[in-house]
Amino acid sequence: MPEQFAADWLALREPADHAARPDALLTALQTALPLHRPLRILDLGAGAGSNLRYLAPRLDAPHWLLVDHDPELLARAQASRPSLLTGPPPQIETRCENLETLVTHSLPSVDLVTASALLDLVSRPWLESLVRRCAEQRVAVLIALSVDGRSEFASPLPGDTLIRQAVNAHQRSVKDMGQALGPDAPEAAAEAFRIAGYDVSLAASDWCLGPADFALQQALVAGWTEAAQAHDPAQPKGLRQWTEARCARLPDQALRVGHQDLLALPCAR
Repeated sequence: MPEQFAADWLALREPADHAARPDALLTALQTALPLHRPLRILDLGAGAGSNLRYLAPRLDAPHWLLVDHDPELLARAQASRPSLLTGPPPQIETRCENLETLVTHSLPSVDLVTASALLDLVSRPWLESLVRRCAEQRVAVLIALSVDGRSEFASPLPGDTLIRQAVNAHQRSVKDMGQALGPDAPEAAAEAFRIAGYDVSLAASDWCLGPADFALQQALVAGWTEAAQAHDPAQPKGLRQWTEARCARLPDQALRVGHQDLLALPCAR
């Protein structure tokens, strides 16, 4: 994906991402994190820093290590200077590294491993490697905004179910990190962390989009059309009809897109 395209998409989705995130998991995390030292946070697949901008002021965390494979996006993240509740802006270190390489070694010593909009893109072996690395340090984990396969327009069309099924199947296809978990990611991660000795909580972090989110909805319809076409190239006519009908309703339609946030805390020994 070209860097500018990726940056534009990440900027477009950021307000919906931040609005969707549930308070309950963050409250539980704040209670579990150590109070006697400045927090250090590792953000995986950090992109342009959306997760940093959301969490840094809420956790008052002064030290961040952002890891991503894209140096241009990391440069944008490095330029972020979110305000903390107390003290100066956080110290932000960036590392341009493939996430597959990262989980083959011990993770840096941190208080929290976090990620946003990542798990549905990774493979089950990668997820299991991440869980092992986190369990080695018994570190807290917060992974936000993993798609779970749900999507619902307030005004249904006959093709919505077929499109959703095609998109979910495409999300489970082979990506850069292997066979992607797609909408199976939240439950797969919850199970893996429980097996590794974690208390796990899942909470819905759905996008609830309305007319004010016209540009994001437009991008979603275009992306879903492309994914459905890639999954089933034999249905161009029906797909075109669905796309035209959906685009015609964009100015005033409402859409819910299902995501899950996961909090994993090491069980007390």
